[in-house]
Amino acid sequence: ETSCGACYSKVVGSIPAGILKMYAPIVSLTFPSLPLPLHSLHFSLLFSFSLPGVWIVTGGLREGVGRCAGEAVRDHAAAASSLSQKKVIAVGVAPLGLVHNREQLVNTQVHNASRDSCCLDNNYQAFLLVDDGSVGRRGGQTAFRSKMEDYISHQRTGIWGSGSIEIPVLCMLISGEAAMLKRVDLSLRNATPWLVLNGSGPAADLICELLDALSAVHMSRTSPPPEGEGSESPSTELREWTHREKLVDRALSIYQNRDLITVFHGEQDSPDDFDTVLLKALVRVSKRVSCDASEYTGELKLSVAWNRVDIANSELFNGDIQWRYEDLEDSMTDALINNKPQFVRLFNENGLNILDYLTYQRLEGLYRSLSNSSLAYTLLQRRLTERQSLARSLPTVPCSPDDPMSPISGPSSAKQLSLYEVSRLLWDILGDVCQPFYYSPLGLDQSTSTWRTLKQVNKLLLGDCLYREQRCVYPWAFLFIWAVLQNRSEMAVYFWEMAGESVLSALAGCKILRELSKLESETAAKLSMKELAQKFENLANDVFSECYQSSESHSFNLLIRQSLVWGEATCLEMATAADARLFFSHDGLQSLLSQIWWGDMARSTEVWKLILTFFLTPLIYTNLIRFRLVEEGKTEQVPHGQDTDSLDGGDATMFSLTDIMDEDAEEYASIRVNLKGAPSSNPKRPFILLRWREFWFAPVTAFLGNVLMYFLFLSLFAYVLLLDFKPPPPHGPSTLEFVLYFWVFTLVCEEFRQMFFRGSTTLYQRMKLYIQDMWNKCDITAISLFALGMCCRMFPLSYEFGRAVMAVDYMVFTLRLIHIFAIHKQLGPKIIIVEKMVRLISCNSTHFAMGKENEMGWRRRISYKIYFDLSDKLEEGIECTNNVTLIEAGAEPCTSTYANWLVVILLVIFLLVTNILLVNLLIAMFSYTFSKVQEHSDTHWKFQRYNLIAEYHSRPCLAPPFIILCHLHLFIKRHIRRIPSVKIKHFVLDIRGRQASRLNTWEAIQKENILSAQNKREREKDSERLKRTSGK
Repeated sequence: ETSCGACYSKVVGSIPAGILKMYAPIVSLTFPSLPLPLHSLHFSLLFSFSLPGVWIVTGGLREGVGRCAGEAVRDHAAAASSLSQKKVIAVGVAPLGLVHNREQLVNTQVHNASRDSCCLDNNYQAFLLVDDGSVGRRGGQTAFRSKMEDYISHQRTGIWGSGSIEIPVLCMLISGEAAMLKRVDLSLRNATPWLVLNGSGPAADLICELLDALSAVHMSRTSPPPEGEGSESPSTELREWTHREKLVDRALSIYQNRDLITVFHGEQDSPDDFDTVLLKALVRVSKRVSCDASEYTGELKLSVAWNRVDIANSELFNGDIQWRYEDLEDSMTDALINNKPQFVRLFNENGLNILDYLTYQRLEGLYRSLSNSSLAYTLLQRRLTERQSLARSLPTVPCSPDDPMSPISGPSSAKQLSLYEVSRLLWDILGDVCQPFYYSPLGLDQSTSTWRTLKQVNKLLLGDCLYREQRCVYPWAFLFIWAVLQNRSEMAVYFWEMAGESVLSALAGCKILRELSKLESETAAKLSMKELAQKFENLANDVFSECYQSSESHSFNLLIRQSLVWGEATCLEMATAADARLFFSHDGLQSLLSQIWWGDMARSTEVWKLILTFFLTPLIYTNLIRFRLVEEGKTEQVPHGQDTDSLDGGDATMFSLTDIMDEDAEEYASIRVNLKGAPSSNPKRPFILLRWREFWFAPVTAFLGNVLMYFLFLSLFAYVLLLDFKPPPPHGPSTLEFVLYFWVFTLVCEEFRQMFFRGSTTLYQRMKLYIQDMWNKCDITAISLFALGMCCRMFPLSYEFGRAVMAVDYMVFTLRLIHIFAIHKQLGPKIIIVEKMVRLISCNSTHFAMGKENEMGWRRRISYKIYFDLSDKLEEGIECTNNVTLIEAGAEPCTSTYANWLVVILLVIFLLVTNILLVNLLIAMFSYTFSKVQEHSDTHWKFQRYNLIAEYHSRPCLAPPFIILCHLHLFIKRHIRRIPSVKIKHFVLDIRGRQASRLNTWEAIQKENILSAQNKREREKDSERLKRTSGK
């Protein structure tokens, strides 16, 4: 019989299945994930409420533990959200003969009676009232509760057993009377575990003392007892304690199932350890039932849900159980989605093969499981919306399935998040540093237009999506990207430890996080991303330091090696994109840049020798300049430790622009080095041509030539402006001015080459990258002003204006000289200071009056009046009038002399305050910027130095105006002879197969050394902390 409000059932028989099915439509019950028949305390109840899908089963009466449980349910319902309230179900199982006013329960709402001895508690959601025919007798529900618990323990979680975990049942005993021994005995016979609170009362204390006493008697025996003595001694001792034969039989029966009993010592154990004791009790039951790993999956999932890796490690992964991949698969998914990195590590160490686990289908499921509040989810949804705009003809399906890991195919697949959206997001973040991710399994071509690619993806997702069954080629790297996009620090660091190519992976994580931090609106998340990005930059710097100390040659190869994992990116490219200034300040990287900067020339070459050889080229065939690679194959030795170090000793690898030589010539015979601007070395090339190329193809030579020719260009520009600026045609321009025009034309050609003919990205991306550089903006401004001035000087009316524009343009070209000093170690950081100062102060250009005088005159008068008043020059030489008509026409009004003394005082105060305040504020801003940059001047300079080296390494060897010859040569090679460019990327080393495997293994060893050293330092810190604590 049932009634709503709280739900009641009068139970005459013992049919738990029928009772539970009857309750389902009334209170929307689903099978619990952990029913707790409680005889418990308040702290255990509160912990139980934090578990997902818990049933609390007690007597349901307003007395003892039942009353305590009802109050805890009430408090939890008041404090928790509505969603949490549905997870906690309080069920009361009581004998009908004990219920007050039991005749009125049929179809009547439960209510609080004046007497609470045998009243039902209205804080329960459901009651099961057992009618055994007795009145006023306790214990009539014991048999029914035991059968109900046994029935529930054989069901599965979810709606009518749709889940994957068998429902664990745990009984708790606190205090209790002698009748509770029967209740405990019946449950133990059904293999239901019990948690007993020691020191809480008679029944609980009796069981605890029984276990301790009989265990002590059993352990104290040194030889087998005579026949019959073993069974009589415990009974005799127990009869002396209890004097009741029935209690002795119950106690002995309980002792026989002692493996199912866990004792919680309230005085010794902290309430915080309750979850540990709870989970250990459940695991103990599973071990007693079976040794098969599949029997422990439920307990393993519970440990994952509670995030108790210590319990799982000590109870489930202690070597007694042989875990298979199938047993760990679902738990691994739960650990990944719910951010449990310690469990991910535990599963990986105990039988889970990540290559078998991570398929593209499961990877898509992981991205679908992103939190709706995360930035990555928002960005992915934007990309999904773009793709769905081309799929309007697809049938409408639900956008988000209940199970994100379920296989999706057919038309619904095109409506769901796919790897293409992830690829687009990574492309937006990483830019042209990497090739697009996941294009290979999707069967896409990166040269295809975006619209066509979207169409191909929609067509692919409408099909069978066979790619989803494929294994991920680089599972740890893909999981690392997934964790970094969610800003999960601990999990991302673990995936970085497991993934290969540690330096490049750390720099990639730094780049992704810094780009995401620019898009994040929440301050806390933004700071967290920046901190994690800096942590990855530090990791990259530490690993590379270890690599550099181990082998300079391998560390140099590591910096320029193309990575298949990261879309053929290199460490140098990724570090530049990530703005990793700390990484660029490393001596090993600067040593590599120094070798690239000087090419095959000795780095100890004086500058005057370069200048002299620049004008007297035949000197390169003399001994004036020494080259690092001589004909005999010998290499110069530079002392280790200098900023321009060479490689040391027998393990030396002389890294030049023309060749890379290694100690294992046979293995590295297939290594191809494509350094930007570097032709391959040919031993059969004549000495004259070889030495010519070694000198002119060095970046330092290109830089020196551009500097010298730029000074010559400025000199010619100044001479034309001052002495040879002829009138408009037909009298001008002069011959030198035409030479100047041609010179600027070659500069324009070089800017076009830099903008449109560099890299393999789209035209829009090349233009975007070009505009982002500050000095390119300066070049565009200078060229635009020159073009404007040249056009205006051709006409008599605008001749003077054109000359003025070209004079201003000369100043802009002169400012371009600042970029040249970036290579200098002392002056380079100061350029950064000047750049930041310019951003602080913006000089206003002269405003020309666009309207009538009466529209702008009042603004001018207000602006200048405060200055002219103090110097008594406002009225000097200026006619004024008091005529209103003339004033409205634009005449200057006469100032009023009334209270003029007050006006002067106020103006003095105004000017003093504003001047002192603004000037001091400006000085403070300058000082802050200077000190901030000066503090890290070396780091800033080394990063800026790389950009300058990369720029001149990519330029043609000749400087303007002779650079036009190089442009014609490149045009013939690229567009007529169709020779592919070897200067698309900076400093690329392409190795495959065994060579790449050996380099990755060597890098992994250095990473393990770093991690081992860090762990050792942490242990030493902990040991010192313990020593200090024990000393106190």
